[in-house]
Amino acid sequence: MNSQEFDEVVNKVVAALAANGVGVAEQTVANTATQIYSTELPPIADIFVPKPSLAHSYQIELLGLHYSFKDLKQVLGNADISKAGDRVANLAAADEATREAARAVLSNLTLQHIFDNPLIDNNGKVDSVMRVNYAIDHAVFEEIGSLTVGEFKDLLMRSTGNEIRRYGTALTGVMAAALTKLLDVHEMIFLARKLKTGASAKARTLLGLPGTLSTRLQPNHPTDNLDSITMLLYTGLSMGTGDCMFGLNPAIDTVDNINAVLNHFNKVREELGVPTQICVLSHIKTQLECLASGAPVEIMFQSIAGTEAVLTEEFDVTVDLLDKAYMTMKEKGPLKDIAKNWMYFETGQGSEVSYNKHNGIDMTTTEALCYGLARRYKPFMVNNVTGFIGPETHLDNFEMIYSNLQDHLMGKLLGLPMGMAPCFTLHSKVTTEGQQMAIELLTAAGANYYMDVYLNTDRMLAYFDTSGHDDQTMREIYNLKPAPEYLRWCVEKGIFIEDQDGNIQRGPNWGNPRIFCSSDSEYQRLKENLPASYGFENAGPRPANKVIRLLRANQAVAREAIYADLQQEKLGDIQFRVLSTGAADKESHLNNPDLGSHLSQDSRNKLTAENNDIQIIVSDGLSAEATHHNIIELLPVLMDGLKAKGFTIGQPMLIPYGRVKLAEDVGNVVNAKIVVNLLGERPGGDALASRSLSAYLNYHITDDATRQAAINFSGNADIQYEVSVVSNIYAGGLPPMEAASVLVEFIADMHRLKAGGNRLESLRKR
Repeated sequence: MNSQEFDEVVNKVVAALAANGVGVAEQTVANTATQIYSTELPPIADIFVPKPSLAHSYQIELLGLHYSFKDLKQVLGNADISKAGDRVANLAAADEATREAARAVLSNLTLQHIFDNPLIDNNGKVDSVMRVNYAIDHAVFEEIGSLTVGEFKDLLMRSTGNEIRRYGTALTGVMAAALTKLLDVHEMIFLARKLKTGASAKARTLLGLPGTLSTRLQPNHPTDNLDSITMLLYTGLSMGTGDCMFGLNPAIDTVDNINAVLNHFNKVREELGVPTQICVLSHIKTQLECLASGAPVEIMFQSIAGTEAVLTEEFDVTVDLLDKAYMTMKEKGPLKDIAKNWMYFETGQGSEVSYNKHNGIDMTTTEALCYGLARRYKPFMVNNVTGFIGPETHLDNFEMIYSNLQDHLMGKLLGLPMGMAPCFTLHSKVTTEGQQMAIELLTAAGANYYMDVYLNTDRMLAYFDTSGHDDQTMREIYNLKPAPEYLRWCVEKGIFIEDQDGNIQRGPNWGNPRIFCSSDSEYQRLKENLPASYGFENAGPRPANKVIRLLRANQAVAREAIYADLQQEKLGDIQFRVLSTGAADKESHLNNPDLGSHLSQDSRNKLTAENNDIQIIVSDGLSAEATHHNIIELLPVLMDGLKAKGFTIGQPMLIPYGRVKLAEDVGNVVNAKIVVNLLGERPGGDALASRSLSAYLNYHITDDATRQAAINFSGNADIQYEVSVVSNIYAGGLPPMEAASVLVEFIADMHRLKAGGNRLESLRKR
């Protein structure tokens, strides 16, 4: 882009803002545009990182008491509020006094000291995520490096938004986390609000402008049913949501399915003339294959993590792969001629401790490292889903709300277009009321966008997120609008009304999805295909009372399912070996996933290497009801099908309080080629969805040739298992007997091709 083209962009943005009644200095827009339009990636090998030195210990006397911290990681962890994930990982302070002592130490450390002491992994190395975080503006860092974290905090509190934004370019994720641990709630909101306009992003729509609140329309369905997806799209559009994108988390992550959903999204968008973008949030490798096949991959998505161990070993992603995806979209993406940002990342505190691959770094700091990684790609969207994992990371409302405020500020400080999804699962102690408090506070802090999950109920992922009703309520409370291009479309459709002074009100068609259907019969058909549909009546920007009452009653029933115990007598006459995990009771099982990921020592002593092709595990996971309602139909058909194909099968195991990773521990002990872990998923939005079962198919890599192929594909030198998942097995999703047939063919392919996960999908496609 030459200077004349750049000036034209700046002038257009200033004019668009003025048309919406917002006056912003031209230089502010120019600074933002500079950030948006720079698209080069610095080689990761050229990023300077100081050589790690021996760990520093830190001592302090506080009110007559002595406190000692063994290293910077412990100072950072102890300086934060106490959260479930940090407690489980022994990273949290023992008490409030220790926390304040750690904050006092942190206050007196200079930014230069933090820069000079990069946090290392468990092998004593600087991993790739940490290295990318060191791609900072060194000229700006020269100005602030000598400041202590406490002094830097005071400087930011006195600074303008533009000044704060400039300082943010000189910060690593660790520095941003250190600062955030010294801030109270008012300060986090105060600083984040100043950064509202600092990370705008451009595709078909321009997000993050002053006076706007945008939304990602998330039409998830347990089987990716296109009629249900369409109904959710129409419902969200009728409420003025979707100016960020149509974005679906797929139940089935295959190239064929992702292509089908992308093409359907594109068809709906084009037919209705919606000025937005489309994305299916499959694995980045699947999306790259879809793009190569000609599918409209307009925005490239990937979940990311704050340690290389989780990024590579659990998410099957490397920095090199992210670089490849970024450059591919830059050169070949469908919006390459109009979009200036085309990557979308999802993060959220806790994945590193949940996988026990945190390198001794607390949840807030690893989350900030995610943002330092995302910053490399100047993304169109970054979405935080802190609360999604459950009580093992965030136990209650306070932990979830406070963490969301931390994340929002850290992301904005590092220059990202932060969207927030304060969310919860039914096996935590987070509630709808706590979620709503978080939404209010984050809107006050200037969040760029939220999700629109209809009636807050994700019908595929079994969690509770923000809704179109929440989004519109926030717009009306805080006098906010959708993105300008999208607002004009909404006004044309009668969804909003704009008066001569630019004031926006709900129009006659707000909340009426029928306007997008060609007939009453089509509308009725779409409604009938939608699960957890409690009604479409509204009261102002909120659901009508009768809709809310039915919704909350179903939530209450579903939450109870978590506490049901696994009962063998409800599983028919199947002959199981009954074993146990390290979780002694329900409470420890829910709050510490590592316990359910390993056999108890007593059970381990009962097993030896059996060398079968297949070993099947049945567990309650997070819903015994899912096991009770599906296994009696699924397991006999599955075993008969596998035997018919000539596989040797170990006697099925029934193991209460199991987690996904239990399959690997069992596989290592009995030396099975494939371990099938059938376990109940966390209950979703209604009583029926609390019966959802998943099948985790684990291919055990034992021979050298297969291991090398897996290493080449994943970039993970320590890979032992490749995992595929068939989810949403229940009457309202994939019926259990049908699921058994699907699993037999899946396992047969896995055995034949000696692969699982993304590598298996790639080989199956060939």
